[in-house]
Amino acid sequence: MKKIPFSPPDISQKEIDYVVDTLKSGWITTGPKTKLLEKKLSLYCNTSKTVCLNSATSALELTLRILGIGPGDEVITSAYTYTASVSVIEHVGAKIVLVDIQNEHHEMDYEKLEDAITDKTKAIIPVDLGGVMCDYNRIFDIVKRKKSLFLAKNEIQKAFGKVIVLADAAHSLGASYNGFKSGEVADFTCFSFHAVKNLTTAEGGAVTWKNINGIDNDYIYREFQLLSLHGQSKDALSKSEIGSWEYDIIYPGYKANMTDIQAALGLAQLERYEEMIERRKQIINIYNESLDGLGVKYLNHSYSSGHLYILRIDNINSNQRDSIIKKLAKKGISTNVHYKPIPMMTAYKNLGFKINDYPNTYKYFENEITLPLYSILPLEDAKYLISEVVNLIRGLYV
Repeated sequence: MKKIPFSPPDISQKEIDYVVDTLKSGWITTGPKTKLLEKKLSLYCNTSKTVCLNSATSALELTLRILGIGPGDEVITSAYTYTASVSVIEHVGAKIVLVDIQNEHHEMDYEKLEDAITDKTKAIIPVDLGGVMCDYNRIFDIVKRKKSLFLAKNEIQKAFGKVIVLADAAHSLGASYNGFKSGEVADFTCFSFHAVKNLTTAEGGAVTWKNINGIDNDYIYREFQLLSLHGQSKDALSKSEIGSWEYDIIYPGYKANMTDIQAALGLAQLERYEEMIERRKQIINIYNESLDGLGVKYLNHSYSSGHLYILRIDNINSNQRDSIIKKLAKKGISTNVHYKPIPMMTAYKNLGFKINDYPNTYKYFENEITLPLYSILPLEDAKYLISEVVNLIRGLYV
């Protein structure tokens, strides 16, 4: 029987060589490879500065902290996402405001988003689910219409003069929106390089941002460096210079830096990234062609990074969906669900959220199955697994 895992990493000899070179270099923590990856990501995203960190979660949280968002503030995000988009709001002490998604669509309901903005709203975290970027023009139009409500608490918020758009782009490195790359569209954009992501550093993430009038990019970069390394005035690379051992602790910070071992992986992956995305697109086309005419729904990956193949089967409930997942597993095909809605999780139920308040979110979840999609998936295996999926779907209507 074939065994098709859900999302193994695509590691070639190039990644192995780059990591071995780093191990032999004598420099394995944050150092020259991390700084080089930051520069190359900025070039890739058409931005001026990027900071590499230990996760997209850290990237989101540290951005909120640099923006001075905390108790008394509100941050809006989608009810249909992974916990990282939401937990970071709780971490900084702000109020979590969840918005239902659109009917039969994974993006936030933009009318409800507009209604949710108050004079306490400081940021919106849109979620680029599956690597498909949100409708950022519409989001910025909403933010512009609500500009009169915005009350800045500090200099960086004054520089924006509006609600700040902080993209959860954990899935969308390499995606585009109206000809612009993920990273150059939102005010701040946070990527994930977790093991299951298109580009992996095993664990890791990054944040990049658009230029802000009146705010020096070097200042923002330095704030990320301080926050991510205990508030220490020098990183290990700077301290290694002759006679430069002394440092200061500016404030009690966090520990969220990326290492050079991780960055070495990322550098090799980035060199191969466009061909890896292209392979994902080939698999997506195989799936789409096989599913056409069956009345099912899937994401439009025309301009995406091709991270997740999210399939929705009409007129089934979550029990029937789970039965299909089990049947596929018996045939050696691993699948997943993206995502169990935030209001269904114990942590958020304990904060007062109820799934009944998010009907479109639940409707989207209950018949969703995520199929294997990764750049080392053999095309023959892709054809085999989608044929099994098609047979099970047809069997529902016999």
